[in-house]
Amino acid sequence: MIPEISKDKVRKRIHSRIRAKLTGSKERPRLNVYRSLNHIYAQLIDDAEGITLVSASTVKGNGKKGAKRTGGNVASAKEIGKQIARQAMEKGIKKVVFDRGGYLYHGRIKALADAAREAGLEF
Repeated sequence: MIPEISKDKVRKRIHSRIRAKLTGSKERPRLNVYRSLNHIYAQLIDDAEGITLVSASTVKGNGKKGAKRTGGNVASAKEIGKQIARQAMEKGIKKVVFDRGGYLYHGRIKALADAAREAGLEF
């Protein structure tokens, strides 16, 4: 019987290959994306200093009381993409390096990236 390989282990292996080639700097930070079943997270990271400059996620919610927090859909990913780009512009960041985190560039990951580009980030 062939043992089943965890999808998360495969994703982490792919992510480590990506990270070997990508680094973020103060002028051009790394836009890191993580997605779970229910939420999506994005952050701009300066790898030289080892700090997070800006972050956004669906866990924080949109500030409406009683609103259901969902991040497992494309609409939420687009909103987080716009939000991360807006916060980056406020800090004076226009150019980033996109780190898809080992996920396929499809669905929520693509929606977040496209929304960030439309809002003014260059990558």
